[in-house]
Amino acid sequence: QVQLVESGGGLVQAGGSLRLSCESSGRTFSRYAMGWFRQAPGKEREFVAAINWSGDSSYYTNSVKGRFTISRDNAKNTVYLQMNSLKPEDTAVYFCASDASSYGSSSSSPLRYAYWGQGTQVTVSS
Repeated sequence: QVQLVESGGGLVQAGGSLRLSCESSGRTFSRYAMGWFRQAPGKEREFVAAINWSGDSSYYTNSVKGRFTISRDNAKNTVYLQMNSLKPEDTAVYFCASDASSYGSSSSSPLRYAYWGQGTQVTVSS
């Protein structure tokens, strides 16, 4: 049974930083691309960032480029999202997701991901 558990969310002032973590269990983590998505109240879930299975390729939505960094530690079965220069519009529940297929490239499509975490709240005050 695959489980993804996010942590690291919280309340931060605009301009601050947070690092989200997502620990995976139940499958061989190092074989799968991982993604981060977010959902603000009243809005659709949107793609934030993704990283391929080996960690040497990543992809970001335009609104977070230069501010957020996705990384992974395959020895710890964990993917991270370092968020700097946070803005109030970054406020959302953040979800990590694991690719349905092994050895895939990073993808922005939620349809590519078979497993999802429960989400962690990030609130950025102005």
